[in-house]
Amino acid sequence: MNIKKIDRRHFLATAATAGAGLATATARDWSGNKPIRYPDPDLISLDPRFDKYKLGNTPLQRLYTNPNTLWTEGCAWNGVGRYLVFSDIPNNLQMRWIEDDNRVTLFRKPSGNSNGNTFDYQGRQISCQHGNRRVVRYEYDGTETILASSFDGKPFNAPNDAVVHKGDGSIWFTDPGYGSMWHYEGNKGPLHLKEAIYRIDAKTGAITKVADDIFKPNGLCFAPDLSKLYVSDTGDGKNIKAWDVDGEKLKKGREFASMKLDGFDKPGNADGIRADVDGNIWASAG
Repeated sequence: MNIKKIDRRHFLATAATAGAGLATATARDWSGNKPIRYPDPDLISLDPRFDKYKLGNTPLQRLYTNPNTLWTEGCAWNGVGRYLVFSDIPNNLQMRWIEDDNRVTLFRKPSGNSNGNTFDYQGRQISCQHGNRRVVRYEYDGTETILASSFDGKPFNAPNDAVVHKGDGSIWFTDPGYGSMWHYEGNKGPLHLKEAIYRIDAKTGAITKVADDIFKPNGLCFAPDLSKLYVSDTGDGKNIKAWDVDGEKLKKGREFASMKLDGFDKPGNADGIRADVDGNIWASAG
């Protein structure tokens, strides 16, 4: 039998490496402490095809918590300013997490009971306001431009979420009406329009209805090549739908993913959704 001698320094280095590999993570305590094992054990992929998307040294972290916060929605990342905007709908405000110093500050109040937010390709913020039943854009000087408030002479129900088409700059948004169903999310009132998905033309500002064959359209996103539009249905559909994008129109609406999962009595909902560069759809769901 061959026995290889190693000095103490190499032995300790080897032991430290082995010990790190055997470490197991404790239960999530949200204290801000990093997990003692990577990748983070709370990042779980049920399909091995998604294993490659777990970054080995990236932990799941809570960025903000506050007992006065009621309902956070509509997070949107600004890559130029390096900050994250999100809405607190019932409190009628928007908050901002700043990457540089990890601070969360009040960003906008009142917000019109905003829900979904996004940024166009000029860096301007787009917000869907429940309380005011409209879609607005915030200009560089902070002023507010109303992009959509009515269709066919009737006010929108309560615009929910929006996405910008990177090809022609048009803004596509959903109008399920949740913000008008009770005062908690906006201003309770009648729904004057059928729940639908709309498009705002970037050049003319014209608003067109692109689809209404969906119960409660919510989060939405384009495929990376802009060939498809995905929309989550938080009504009776309990799914994510997909349409083929044909210029300014949609066609061939169908179910893309069901939220009715095996082993669960009640289906969940997909809310906000986004597509990555590989075409995978990521959903905040419950």
